[in-house]
Amino acid sequence: MSSRRSRLGQAESSSGRDGTGSQRSDKWLAILPGLLLASGLAGVAWVAGTAAPVVGGPVFGILLGMTVRAFWQPPPLFAKGLAFAGKYVLQVSVILLGLGLSLGQLLQTGLESFPVMIGTLLLAFGAMYVFGRLLRVDGELRTLIGAGTAICGGSAIAAISAVIAPTQASIAYAISTIFLYNAIAVLLFPFVGHLLDLSQNAFGLWAGTAINDTSSVVGAGYTYGMAAGDYAVIVKLTRTTMIIPMVLIIAFFHLRAKRQQIAADTAARGSRLPWRKIVPWFVMWFVLAVGISSLGVIPDAAQDATGVLARVMITVALTAIGLSAQFSAMRRTGLRPLLLGGLLWITVAVSSLLLQALFGQL
Repeated sequence: MSSRRSRLGQAESSSGRDGTGSQRSDKWLAILPGLLLASGLAGVAWVAGTAAPVVGGPVFGILLGMTVRAFWQPPPLFAKGLAFAGKYVLQVSVILLGLGLSLGQLLQTGLESFPVMIGTLLLAFGAMYVFGRLLRVDGELRTLIGAGTAICGGSAIAAISAVIAPTQASIAYAISTIFLYNAIAVLLFPFVGHLLDLSQNAFGLWAGTAINDTSSVVGAGYTYGMAAGDYAVIVKLTRTTMIIPMVLIIAFFHLRAKRQQIAADTAARGSRLPWRKIVPWFVMWFVLAVGISSLGVIPDAAQDATGVLARVMITVALTAIGLSAQFSAMRRTGLRPLLLGGLLWITVAVSSLLLQALFGQL
């Protein structure tokens, strides 16, 4: 009798394990259609971004996704995969970006540009708060536009999105806003630079601190001159490392507010505080990735490869976000965020020139 019960127990245990495996398999099968759809369109966007690097694959990705979404609403079959790409693929891409950043890089390169860079960054976030409140722009969208303008466009928006988990509409609106002013900057900055008779280094410093996306910095810098382009790239790479403290600071305030909310909810239920819900896993891995990169143990070729993979994954994630865009929500938001982006862009551009004049770098 006991032998029979033992066999029954083993059968039930085996059935439980098989059930768990089946559930995992079903979960991935549910994710696959949306992930493949986003990846396929992202491939097209990546090719377009390679042909037009001033725009870049991630921007083409979200624009292509939004264009498809405007004419065709993906059925429920694709929903889980698109949500997975828009969240987890984005978070992993941020970790990979950490492998290309170095705390030492901040000290070793662009030291001359540091006062102007920090000044424009602080002024950008200050203006974001003031103008965002005056224009009554939603807090998460305000933060995304401010981070994208202050630091490095799409990469900063991706990093912050992975921390604060904004709506798909907010991400789409922020990326579109940054892209618009990047395009204007590529055309306008060289003309204004010649009008002001800026030196090669002065223009490179201006472009590196006042244009958001790396590809647009390259486009404007090398249009002005080889020396300006080289200097702009160095400044931009240094500016990109500001993602590290920015993510940590924003994560700290966001997680503190989240912790207070969860603590209140759990206290009301009389249960323990779920720490794993408070501290996102990818933030810890991002910090670890930056630390490993700072040790200098990752070969340059491997850093280049992870950088490309990170941009590919960002393109996939942003394509998925574009495919999930809620145009009704964007229409309700109106033109205020676009105006906010313009005011921040002007603030950074003008303050960069003023700070250069103040520090004798014009």
